[in-house]
This record gives sequence, C-alpha cells and structure tokens, in this order.
Amino acid sequence: MIKGKTLIFYLLLLAVFGLLGWYVIQQGYLLEKISVQVATEISVVENLPVNIWHQLVNGYLSNLHHPLAVFIMQLVIIVLVARIFGYAFTKMRQPSVIGEIVAGIVLGPSLVGLYFPEVSAFIFPKPAQGDIDSLEFLKFFSQIGLMLFMFIIGMEVDLKALKNRAFDALIISHTGIVLSFFLGVLLAYFLYDSFAPDQVAFAAFALFMGISMSTTAFPVLARIIQERGITKTPLGILAITTAAIDDMTAWCLLAVIIAVVKSGGFVNSLSTIVLTIAYVFVMIKMVQPFMKKFGSVYVSRENLNKTVVAFVFVVLFFSSYVTEIIGIHPLVGAFMAGVIMPHNINFKKIITEKIEDVSLVLLLPLFFVFTGLRTQINLLDNSDLWLIAFVVISVAIAGKFIGATVSSRLLKHSWKESLSMGVIMNSRGLMELIILNIGYDLGIFGKEIFTILVLMALFTTFMTNPMLELIDWAFARFGKEKTETVPENAYLDILISFGPSKTGSSLLRLANFITAGKRAKKITAMHLTPSLEINPHDALLFEKEAFGPVRITGHELGLGFETKYKAVDDVEKEIIQTAKQGQYELLLVGSAKSAFTEKITGGKIKHIIESVDCTVGVLVDNNFRTAEDILFLISGDEDEYLTSYTLKFIEPEKVKITTLNVNDSHPLDRVFLEQFQLVVLDIKYWKKVAETRSAWIAYSPSLLIFSKGKK
Repeated sequence: MIKGKTLIFYLLLLAVFGLLGWYVIQQGYLLEKISVQVATEISVVENLPVNIWHQLVNGYLSNLHHPLAVFIMQLVIIVLVARIFGYAFTKMRQPSVIGEIVAGIVLGPSLVGLYFPEVSAFIFPKPAQGDIDSLEFLKFFSQIGLMLFMFIIGMEVDLKALKNRAFDALIISHTGIVLSFFLGVLLAYFLYDSFAPDQVAFAAFALFMGISMSTTAFPVLARIIQERGITKTPLGILAITTAAIDDMTAWCLLAVIIAVVKSGGFVNSLSTIVLTIAYVFVMIKMVQPFMKKFGSVYVSRENLNKTVVAFVFVVLFFSSYVTEIIGIHPLVGAFMAGVIMPHNINFKKIITEKIEDVSLVLLLPLFFVFTGLRTQINLLDNSDLWLIAFVVISVAIAGKFIGATVSSRLLKHSWKESLSMGVIMNSRGLMELIILNIGYDLGIFGKEIFTILVLMALFTTFMTNPMLELIDWAFARFGKEKTETVPENAYLDILISFGPSKTGSSLLRLANFITAGKRAKKITAMHLTPSLEINPHDALLFEKEAFGPVRITGHELGLGFETKYKAVDDVEKEIIQTAKQGQYELLLVGSAKSAFTEKITGGKIKHIIESVDCTVGVLVDNNFRTAEDILFLISGDEDEYLTSYTLKFIEPEKVKITTLNVNDSHPLDRVFLEQFQLVVLDIKYWKKVAETRSAWIAYSPSLLIFSKGKK
C-alpha cells in the first residue's frame, strides 16, 4: 500500500514539474531575437527530418573528436594493450615492463602506424586548428606517472641496508659505470657526425651516450631476482645492493649532465651543481629526520588519513618542483623524495598501496606508449644502420658485463656469481627509457639513434633471464659437483607448499611426525605469492607474515627447515617445477575441509598430483596438532604402500596406529572416529568416498590423502 502511494506521488512529481519546465522553456523562446527565431522556424519546417539527423550525427562526431574524448579513448586502448602484452611476457618468464614497452612500440609508427595508418590516425589524430593535441595530454600524464613511480623506487632504496655489502657493491657498480660510460663516450666519437642533430655540441651528445650505456634498472632487476627466488642468497643480496647504488649514482650523474647540457658547459653549470648539492644536503639532513618522526606517528592504516597522504604528495611534488627550478629534472626530485621517506615497513606499504596501482597500471603505460610513438624502427631501413645498432648493443653489453664480472672476481666471488652479476647489471629497462626520453626532449638525440638505443634497452633487459638460466645450466652440467654417499633410506626429503600460515604450521607438524626416527631429514617450506608485480617491500612483508607463525611452530618442535619464497604468476607450475628439480620424496600441500567433495583433490591439486614424480600428501586440516592416534584406511592391495608410513611416524612405541580394511563391515561412526587425530587414506579410496558423500566425512578428524608417486 505504501509503495503504491509512493509510486503515484513519484509519477505526479515527474508530470507536474516536467510540464512546468517545458512551459518555462517555451516562454523563453520569446526572449530570443525575431530574426533567429524566424530563420530557425523556416529551416526546421523545410528540412525537419534531415536537419535533426545531421545535427545528431555532427554532434556525436564532434564529441568523438573532442580532445578529452580522444584522450580517454587512448587511455583505454593503451591500458588494455599494455596489460595484454605485459601478461604475455610474464608467461615467457620476462618482466611485464618489457611487454608494456613492446606494446608502446607496437601502437606507434613502427607497426600500427606503418601497416595500419588509418587506425593510427584514428587513435592518435593530428589536432585541428585551435584544438589541444591529445599527445600533450599523454606526455604530461606520463610525466606524472613517472614521478610517482620514481618516488616508489626511491622508497625501496634503504641507505642503511646498503652498508652491509656497500664496499663490494660500490666497487662492482662503479667499475661497470666507469667502463660503460667511457665506451659510450668513445662510441659517440664515431656516431656524432652521422646521428647528432644540428647545433648539438659533441660534449652533450657524448655525455648522454655515456649515461645511456652505464645505467641499470633497479626495479626490473629486483623483480627478476624476486621471481627467481634468490632474494636472500648472497648473489641476490649483492645484486640488489649493487643495483641500488648503481641507480643512485646514475641519477646523480644524470643531474650533473643535465645541468652541463642546459647551461652549455661545465663552468656555466657550477651554480646548478652547487644548488643540487645543497638540495641533497637539505633533503637528507633536515627533511629526512622530520619525515622519520612523521612516520613514527602515522605508522598504522588507522592514523594514516587523507591529510597525511596529501602531505606526502606535497613533499613529493615540491621536491620535483625544486629540482626542475634548479635546472635538473623533476624525476630526480621524485626519487629523492622517496629516499628520504620513513623506512618503517608499514608506512611504506600503506603509501605504496595508495600510489602504485595508479602509477603502474594507469599512468606508466602512457610513458611506454609515448616512447613507442617516438620509436620508428622503419627508420633503420638499410644494413648499415642495423650494423650500427648491433655495435651499439654489443658495446652496451660488453661494458656492463666485463666491468661487473671482472670486479666481482677480483673481490673473490665465484665464477658463477661473477658471470651472473655481469648479466644482471646489464638489465636496463625503464631507467634507460627515462634517460633516452630526457635526451630526446633536450634535442640531444635524433630519431635514428633514439630508436637504436630503445632497441638496446629492450634487448639488454630481455636477455637477462635467459642468460641467467644458461649460466645455471652450464654450471650444473659442467661444474664440479660434490657428491656424498648417503645410506639408503637415511633421510626423507619433504617439500611443504602452503598458502595461509596456519596451514603451513599444520603441515610442518605433520612433516615432523613423518620424518621422526630418521637419522637425517630435510624439510623445505615454500610459500608463493601469486603475482610477479609486487614491489620488493611488499614481498618482504608477505614473506615475513607467511613464515612468522611457521618458524614459531618449528621452534616449538625443535625442528630445523629451509624456507623458499617466490612471487610467481603460475603457482601450481612453480610447485611442480620445485618438486621435480629438488627431487623430493614427498610433497605436502593443504586443502580446504569445507568442500567435502572430490574438489579437495581436484583443480590445481589434481594437476599437481598428476604432474610430479614424488608422493603427494594432501592435508585436510581440522586443527591438526598431534597424531598420537592414527587411523589408516586400506581399501585393497594398491593401498599397501600406506603401511610403510606407519614406520615413519614419531616414536612408534608412543603412537597408536590402527589399520582398517574398509571392505570390512566396521562402521565409521562418530564415536569410533573421535578417538583419532588423523585419518590416512589413498586418493583412489577418497574419490569413492567423495562420490558417495559418506556421512563420516562431516565429523572426521584431519585427513591425510596420499597419492603414490612415480618414483
């Protein structure tokens, strides 16, 4: 009844005020000039259907070509294409940033513009007379995205953390930079006449060639190391520290070079350099202590409100503004603003979460596409230019590889670590593109050399993962391997793969029971984050949160174990590869008890079971803590292998083990099952149970479902 009255009121409201509004508009026509009114009436009377149609079409066409509409369309296409290419390259075990760079080149004149000029003209139209160029929107928004990104990169640099390996990292970093910079300047001597734009001084061209050859991309390198799971290895720690020093040195060099180029010489740039030094001093000695106190107060998500975030943005953009006014680049200011931020991990995590998605997903791809629009591979239209491109790429690789490898060996690192450092430090990625775009904007680089250097950045980044895998394979195949004679059945290698930390603790307790009684045992606990795109600080936080409770459980049990953490896009594939490469005898994984169906061993777990060679144990956890009373359910001769596990449980004299043939008529009622803490059964019998939905599943204790391996 109430709804009916309300509906009548609503309809009357629309009718009355709609008619009144129409009446006011009609009366308003009387206020117009007679000539306009008459002309309009004549036009409408003579060509009413045609005019209305043309007005509608012209109106929509006008909206379609409005600069803002064009920019929004570009934004949609750019983000979509960048994500598609980024995803495709992650499947090829490459950083997504390479795919996004390639997406920019594909959308630019190198592919779409060359083979589909109409499509390119529609996406990136030339502005009409008096209109705003949509590419200017792209340029400025991409610069904002870069500032946000460089701020995040600066936050990832922990100056205190660099001290532990500072000496080795400094030597390796600066050896690679000095050698690469010299080779870049030498290369500029031979390329200047052919590739430097008119009115560009040799010093400016040579300095930018040198810095473009000597950079390393810290964020890309960090993600490669993270993906390979070597973050906490000596190689991973050294590489990340070296790359951080490399990045900071490169930004300092870039600031000096920009100052020299803009002022026309080193002497003229002295005032800019002095101001830059003063700026850095103020940021580190005055602003950083204040930000440290600031971070200690606003350390939680509850306290970190919009006003606090706004203040962080003010610091970021004011720092960028100061460096732009000084005469260097605003990206230097954004990077320094990140460096002086509080190094409290919670503060970093919250700020990064608020900035990263917008900068990485929305704004940063604009920079890649803008770079792609400047990259014209079709300009390299003869063998001579491709030969020069080959020489540039070779010189770039040689400088970093030789510098990092030789200096690593002099510091007594192994050949494998030294060669790996040489490969890792060659990863140039986004940092290289930033330098190239700055050089292009300053008029230092022409289109041909810009395109060649973009290809160099792509190739040196793309080669990193394959070369590291080649080094690993070569040393595994031809290197000297220490072999030890291990008594048969002397230990049981177990791999635990878990998601929630509670599951990890339960699996560790189970592994402790299974391995007890052995003279030696090896347990590896592995946690995987299902994303390659998390930043290193988040990765550290996720690892700490995942393994914290598991380490406490290990301490309670007096059980030592190895940990393995990686960020991956394909979790099940990584589990399978790890189980095979580690030659584990048993893989323990967790599954949800709430389903009570075959799905417990279906989906990803089914694929894992079918793909690994070892035995797989699936724990359906019901607050598992101990196994003093264990029930083994045997359904036939194929399940007899389960009885071998009765000999492996902890202190067999203190554990009561009951073996029950399920073909017998013994009822699995609640009273019977409540005396056990664990029920062990084979996967084939489990499938029969799941199909029949046996009532005993609902009140069973924790289940351990075994699938016999191929070994």
